[in-house]
Amino acid sequence: MAVAWSEIASSMEALSLSPPMSPPVILTQDELKKIAAYKAVEFVESGMVLGLGTGSTAKHAVERIGELLRQGRLTNIIGIPTSKKTQEQAISLGIPLSDLDSHPTIDLAIDGADEVDPHLNLVKGRGGSLLREKMVEGACKKFVCIVDESKLVKYLGGSGLAMPVEVVPFCWKFTANKLQNLFRDSGCVAKLRKDCKGEPFVTDNGNYIVDLYLKKDIGDLQVASDAILRIAGVVEHGMFLDMATTVIVAGELGITIKNK
Repeated sequence: MAVAWSEIASSMEALSLSPPMSPPVILTQDELKKIAAYKAVEFVESGMVLGLGTGSTAKHAVERIGELLRQGRLTNIIGIPTSKKTQEQAISLGIPLSDLDSHPTIDLAIDGADEVDPHLNLVKGRGGSLLREKMVEGACKKFVCIVDESKLVKYLGGSGLAMPVEVVPFCWKFTANKLQNLFRDSGCVAKLRKDCKGEPFVTDNGNYIVDLYLKKDIGDLQVASDAILRIAGVVEHGMFLDMATTVIVAGELGITIKNK
């Protein structure tokens, strides 16, 4: 069928007048973390005792809580920090602080994670605060974990990055060898964490961290947890099993909330 040139010209003119397609907005990893953190703070209510997490994601939540306190939209909040770094941040924001001795039961904790498996088990501690995080988050009624989608794994250790274990400095090599042998079937390599000066990284509790790098799934996580904690010299490990009640995941397609 013949088409008149005038019709073609009109169609081309209409196309040329159409607004150009906007390029997709690509959010940075830090922007995704901030989105998840702000969503988590929506769970916070005035009068709560809050566990304040540590790390690049949790810092956004602490910052937001401080902002809402200044605006008067939150009142009578008490924070329990999980590290010296978070304590310093909270003080700078004017968030009233206390500790587990005074508040053994916490209403809500908000913190990030290094890995999240399909059952909402977590790996935490790549920032070095796993012991205090586990103490605080183990004492809370509700633990909201905030991550970006890069932290989702099929199994704990599946990212190929560190699974931290806090150990006493005394004979740390002995303890590291025990840990490596415990998971030798999973291709485990145990390495002492170093700071930027090449010295052993020291936690807020004066301990060292041995990072476990795994090539395979370690199997039953509760069995693995118990085996790690039976090794003399181990203080605590970075597997947070059945602790998160809600995980908020920020991704390019939006926010996903996963509940236990």
